[in-house]
This record gives sequence, C-alpha cells and structure tokens, in this order.
Amino acid sequence: MSQTITIMGIAGSLRESSYNHAALVAAQSMLPDDSSLDIFDLASLPLFNQDSEGAADANVGAFKRAIRGADAILFATPEYNYCMPGVLKNAIDCASRPFGDSAWSGKPVGVMGASVSSLGSVRAQYQLRQYFVALDMYAVHRPEVMIPSASSAFDRNGVLHDQTSRALIRELLSALVRLTRQLKH
Repeated sequence: MSQTITIMGIAGSLRESSYNHAALVAAQSMLPDDSSLDIFDLASLPLFNQDSEGAADANVGAFKRAIRGADAILFATPEYNYCMPGVLKNAIDCASRPFGDSAWSGKPVGVMGASVSSLGSVRAQYQLRQYFVALDMYAVHRPEVMIPSASSAFDRNGVLHDQTSRALIRELLSALVRLTRQLKH
C-alpha cells in the first residue's frame, strides 16, 4: 500500500452556506484511494499587514503549519467582481510572508470554483493561477473545474448533485494525487 496523500482544502469564501466549501465537502467523498482531504477555515486569519508580518500570530502560524503538513493544496474559489475574493488573497499573503518563509513553495495545487454566474469562477481561477508562479507551486492544469449556476448545481442542503461537476472534481482529485506522487519520487 502506498503512503496516504494528504490534501488541504481551502475555500475562498467565509459565507456559512458557501458553494465552494460545499464543493470541498463533496470532494471529500470522491477521493482516490490512499488520499485524504481536510478543509481549513480561513475565518481566523488576521488581515495581512507587512508591518507585523514578522510577529508571531498563532492563527497564521497554525495556517502555515497546516500547509506545510499537507502534501497538496486544493483551492475552491468563488468569483467576486471578476476576480478572486479578498479573503483568499489575504490568506495567500499571510502564508507567503515574510519573504523567504513561504509555506506554499513546492506544493502541488489544484483549483476549482463555484459561482452563481454562468462562468463558474473562470476569471477568479485564472487570476489565482497567476499567483502560483510567484508562490512556486505546481499546478494541475486539467481538468478545469468551474461549477456555473451553483444555485442549481447544489441542493438546498449544500449537496452537489450536478453529475458533470462531480465527474470533473473526481478527475481533478485523481490528477492532483498523481502529480503529488510524481513530485514525491
């Protein structure tokens, strides 16, 4: 049996009934064998302030330890005003600073997103992918998982019932686990 691949899921929304958090929950039931997915809640992170980036903040420290302890990262991002939400950008900044102490470096990463729009977070995902260059992360390029019209794709309890989206998430998780195993060897 091969070593279990641990994936850290991060939803770019703080909303209680977030479709992106629900997409991560759905992903937990579609994992390849020998993999796990834990979801990190960004609500406890402070706003990034470069004046205090060297100071020890317990929540930022816990976030960075969780990233470093995971084998791979899975972002689920909504799209606000044609871009990724500020809470996600803030989390990226908190874990990448101070300079030279980025927790993201070398991590394999997958991206998916849900939005009530017909584009399903496409612009937010492309913006997020640009950051992977600066963060030195290894991105899964395909499949692209965009869940459009999320209010129809999920039921009122937050269960993802859209079969196309479920199949794409399954494929993304397989690709992320495969990439992670390749990078470990």
